[in-house]
Parts: sequence; structure tokens; C-alpha cells
Amino acid sequence: MTFKEKLLKAVQKNRSWLCIGLDPDLGKLPDHLDKSTAGIEQFLKTIIDSTHDLVCAYKPNSAFFEQFGVDGLLLLKNIIAYIPSEIPIILDAKRGDIGNTSRMYARAAFDYLGVDAITVNPYMGYDCVKPFLDYPNKGVFILCLTSNQSANEFQKQQLTIGGMLYQQVAKTSLSWNVNDNVCLVIGATKPEELAELRAVVGDNIPILIPGVGAQGGDLELSLKSGANVKGELAIINVSRSALYAGKGTDFADKSPAECLRLVTAMRSVLNLA
Repeated sequence: MTFKEKLLKAVQKNRSWLCIGLDPDLGKLPDHLDKSTAGIEQFLKTIIDSTHDLVCAYKPNSAFFEQFGVDGLLLLKNIIAYIPSEIPIILDAKRGDIGNTSRMYARAAFDYLGVDAITVNPYMGYDCVKPFLDYPNKGVFILCLTSNQSANEFQKQQLTIGGMLYQQVAKTSLSWNVNDNVCLVIGATKPEELAELRAVVGDNIPILIPGVGAQGGDLELSLKSGANVKGELAIINVSRSALYAGKGTDFADKSPAECLRLVTAMRSVLNLA
């Protein structure tokens, strides 16, 4: 099964385009949990238990696990294994290096960790992305236009060949899509550009849309701008607003309640029966 097929099956089952970013932060854990990797594991497993019927994917951010060294890597592997097998997992690692190095990154993500997709930085060009694309059943989310404050320093630079850098990234990514596994990352804080890029890449490219929630992106506008003509392939990622909706022992109720609020809004926008 390809990443896209698995994604669409999860959406059909849960009637949701919500992706939860798993970004564990000791400083934000509910007070009653131990401030350790054991406490994080308990926290994330509870989140997964209470939200897996509301999501189309989970997105663990590797940096939030790597900060704990070997223990963090083992924690990441345990959390990936704990996620129900029918839910796609997107590893947020933003890898991208010369071909031989990217090949090792791809092995780590797909062969060792067993994730379904990964985020990739295309700055070094095709040879840094190809080792990931060579896994035809895996999704490769190429950073195109991000939601951080300083994104425009590079991404909106005008090119001598015409257009802006982010536009060239989108167009070039299409030429790499021989295995139908290219995906894009486009921030929710750029709704006009999101709609523009959806038109450029067509209806078959999944778009991961971070920035709804804590970063201020608008859910309805992001869905309408990022979805294809069928109302599909716009993956709305939320992290902090969903993970840390509850500060105490009530987090197991408040996190899914926040997710349900978002999913209910999505169903209304996209007419998900």
C-alpha cells in the first residue's frame, strides 16, 4: 500500500484531515506526569489512545525526541510502534543532504523507524531528495513555503528565471514525481499562496499544512485553499493546541475535545458525511 492510499483509507474511516504533531516538551507536560522520557511516553500514548479515531495521520517531530539522546530515539521508535497500523506516520525531520547521506537518512526513517512519510529540505536539489523518492510506497513532503516568521528571507526571493523560489520548488517537485510520492509542505499562514500552489501542482499532490492553532493560521481558509477539487489531500497539522489543551489530569479529555472541535469544523467545510 502506498502512503497516499493509506492516507485516504484513514480519512475515509475517521472522516478527518487532521494530523496531530507529536512534539513532546517536558516544560509543557501536565504537572502530575514525571518529567522524563517515561512521563513523555505515558503522555503521548494517552494522546494516541484518545485521538486515533479523529486523525488522518500523526507527525512525530524527531528533534523533540533526539534531545534525549539514545533514550529519545528508543522512545520515538516505541511511539511509532504504538500508533495503530492503519494511521499514517509522517516523520518531521526535514532531512536533505548529498545523495549518500540522504540515502542513510532514508534508511533510518523508512527501514529502521518504519514511518510512512518524511519531511525533506530540497535546498541542495534533486540528488538530496532522490534517495527518499526511491521508496515508491513512502511519502516525501518537500518544504515549499513554510509558516515561520523569517521564511520570506529565502522562499520569496525573486529568481532571475522568473517567479519566486517557493514557486520554483513547487514546479520542480512535480518533475520529480515519477513514483507519485511527492508531497509538499505549505504553511497555513500563507492562504493565498496555498491556493496558488494547489492550482500549480494539481489535484494529486498531498499538502501538509502546519500553522493552524498556535501559529494563527485559519482552519477554514486553509482547507478551502489547500484541498483539491474533491475536497481531499489537505492535511491540517496541529501540535501544541491539541497536545497541551489540558494542563492537568484532564488532558486525556481536553485534547480529544479540541481535536473533535477541529474535525467537526473540517467536516462542515468539506462536507464529510
